[in-house]
Amino acid sequence: MKKMINTIDELVTESLQGMAQAHPELDINLEPMYITRHNNGKKKVALISGGGSGHEPMHGGYVGLGMLDGACPGAIFTSPTPDQMYECAIKANTGEGVLFLVKNYTGDVLNFETAVELIQDEGIPVQLALIDDDVAVKDSLYTAGRRGVETTVIAEKILGAAAEDGYKLSRMTALATRIANQGRTFSVALHACTVPAAGKLSFDLGDNEIEFGVGIHGEPGIERREFTDSDTITTAMMEQILDNTPYERVVRHWNNENADWIESKEITEPLNANDKVIVMINNLGSVPQTELYIVYRKVAQILGEANIEIVRNMVGTYCTSLDMQGVSITVLKVDDEMLLLFDKPVATPALRWGC
Repeated sequence: MKKMINTIDELVTESLQGMAQAHPELDINLEPMYITRHNNGKKKVALISGGGSGHEPMHGGYVGLGMLDGACPGAIFTSPTPDQMYECAIKANTGEGVLFLVKNYTGDVLNFETAVELIQDEGIPVQLALIDDDVAVKDSLYTAGRRGVETTVIAEKILGAAAEDGYKLSRMTALATRIANQGRTFSVALHACTVPAAGKLSFDLGDNEIEFGVGIHGEPGIERREFTDSDTITTAMMEQILDNTPYERVVRHWNNENADWIESKEITEPLNANDKVIVMINNLGSVPQTELYIVYRKVAQILGEANIEIVRNMVGTYCTSLDMQGVSITVLKVDDEMLLLFDKPVATPALRWGC
């Protein structure tokens, strides 16, 4: 294993130290670890996310104007802890409440739910919204239900703009639920990632194999398939994304009045002709931009033939799995409100426009 690190134990700490020096506009705390924006005194809902390190630029790279107010990094592929989330929320809170945006992985969900209860004890209005957009699996070793992956990035952008516009906590939570109901992602890996602590590939693929439906930690997907070519693989991925079989999502929200969890069920939105979508083609670690555009070319063709309009696109590196050679495709069905918020200015280390 060759990596530009010093020691495995200090990997995340030293990365955050470098980030602090590169981005003095952020406040980076090391004990416990969290990243926040400088507080300019504006009263707004604090939007906070987080998860295991190794997915950069998600989440720390999205802290800033128009996106996150805070992010909590765990160790590589390991959930952050409730004390990180609690301290981050206390720092980011401006009096309008806190919304935790959580990817659906068991450790992340349990720890963020614990943090919700801790924040409630401080008398701060708090809510949790879950992203579970990976259509490859309905349940896995790591989740109950679908995994939460790249739709999270677009949700952070839309919800961050909503917070800047003065949305109240309940309205932001409802918007987050809508985004989760309308986002779909599918991923493939051509080559596994190398987890530093393990010092070896997270799984083995033959020279002519791909992992079809891989997770962002190298979790297995639907099956191993033969490697063919970009158009064939992209077409197979889009078949999964365009499948309109209804999927029932279990959603848990926090009742601030009764200090208890409320569970409800949501049905994912179908994708139909004349819908408008945001498309993200994401590099999972080591796929050149040239190849991402080849994937986007085929996705645009397939959606065009289905009379689904791509109104915005993102082609690049937004959520990685360390050095995995892989690609994910995300399609988010949007309405006018979502699109207006998506277009609002954003200024973060990893995403910037309109500023």
